[in-house]
Amino acid sequence: MRGVSRRRFVTASAATVAGVAAKTVAASDRRAGAPAAPPYPEAFRWGCATAAYQIEGAWNEDGKGPSVWDMFAHRPGTIWRGHTGDVACDHYHRYRDDVALMKQLGLRAYRFSVSWPRVLPEGAGATSPRGLEFYDRLIDALLGAGIEPWLTCFHWDLPLALYRRGGWLNRDVVQWFADYAGLLSARFSDRVTRWITQNEPQVFVGLGQLDGSFAPGDKLAFPEYLRAAHHQLLAHGRAVQALRAGAKRPLQVGYAPASDSYIPASDSAADLEATRLAMWRVERAFWHNAWWVDPVLLGRYPEEGLALYGTDMPSFPASDLDVMRQPLDFLGINVYNGRYVKAAAGAPGYEIVPEPAGAPLTANDWSLAPLALYWAPRLFHERYRVPIAITENGMSSRDWVALDGQVHDPLRIDLTARYLRELRRTIADGTPVLGYFHWSLLDNFEWASGYKDRFGLVHVDFTTQKRVLKDSAHWYREVIATNGAVVPA
Repeated sequence: MRGVSRRRFVTASAATVAGVAAKTVAASDRRAGAPAAPPYPEAFRWGCATAAYQIEGAWNEDGKGPSVWDMFAHRPGTIWRGHTGDVACDHYHRYRDDVALMKQLGLRAYRFSVSWPRVLPEGAGATSPRGLEFYDRLIDALLGAGIEPWLTCFHWDLPLALYRRGGWLNRDVVQWFADYAGLLSARFSDRVTRWITQNEPQVFVGLGQLDGSFAPGDKLAFPEYLRAAHHQLLAHGRAVQALRAGAKRPLQVGYAPASDSYIPASDSAADLEATRLAMWRVERAFWHNAWWVDPVLLGRYPEEGLALYGTDMPSFPASDLDVMRQPLDFLGINVYNGRYVKAAAGAPGYEIVPEPAGAPLTANDWSLAPLALYWAPRLFHERYRVPIAITENGMSSRDWVALDGQVHDPLRIDLTARYLRELRRTIADGTPVLGYFHWSLLDNFEWASGYKDRFGLVHVDFTTQKRVLKDSAHWYREVIATNGAVVPA
């Protein structure tokens, strides 16, 4: 476009795409006669989220020890096209540039994880000064940019040395994790207020140790899987204690399970009750909610699960449940999609409503289900009575740099607008939601999918490491600047 500056073109392109997205959303499914949308809370945290292994790279630099993901990704046949997180987004070396991008987006908060083996190469014992210094520099850079750090202690990268000592199957992992959390608190709590103990136990225990498709790639017998899950829950509780014990000021501590989300197929009371049954049921599969959250916030395992698992359950002292249940300031939930539910015909229960042919799917075949961001926060708060944070939400798409040098991703804008609209509605209906963290800031190593799935607001060329803000990043900047006023009603 001769005669038009790149900066001017970027702004116009983003505005045009955002406008088209807003009209599409409004025309397609806005409720007839809906009143003007209420604003998001004044103190609402608008942010982005990442995870250490997915962006940092520098997998064996400055004294870092290997993790189970380093082991798994280097094993032939585990990751799409043989990709690894060895370099990823090279965030370890480029964090200052990435914080500058966050500031450009106007982020109010940034959720990141610490790599356990980067600060404790063997998982326990001697620390790595350079690893700790990296997070010191990152936190200071965030605060200098006016961005609140939300620190996740564990996002799946268990130190390989601890895995070789039994990992989550070894009850000693409870103390190892508590010691690690205590180290982080002592080092960073003078500057970090918001903490999350663990991210998505359904994944690192379920996919990692029962299904085997994620690191470390184990397929445990079911009783061993339940033992690993029990130790994970116990480790969470000990970590909460350790975080608070070592804190230099009062902390806000949370926990972030994956959300298995369900949506009532109609406004009927029967379908809503069926949705509650689906949300809290326990099955032998690991994609469910109550097993991973009831012990943490209610101090008990679900009776349905205990009856179902029977003699597969590990034996444990009753005091374990007291340790698991520690006071939490918020519950983080990661919400991407959801399934519609209706009451079962002729008996109490529920049925999953099949999606119609041609229903929208993201690039990794996840359903478009904006109402999940209404119902999941509402139902989690209804059961557990703690504030909610949306710690992940986003979409995979096949983005690339266009001939004009920009990255046009109108579907990401459209999807995010739809989800944020439902989040605003659940807040208006009384669900206390602290903030929203878009997944993700950067295109990154997407676990077993390697670099195939792009979730970022910022495009990353993994050969040159060049970053390009996508149209969705420009749109999200306006969302933040207006506290969500540009999200359609």
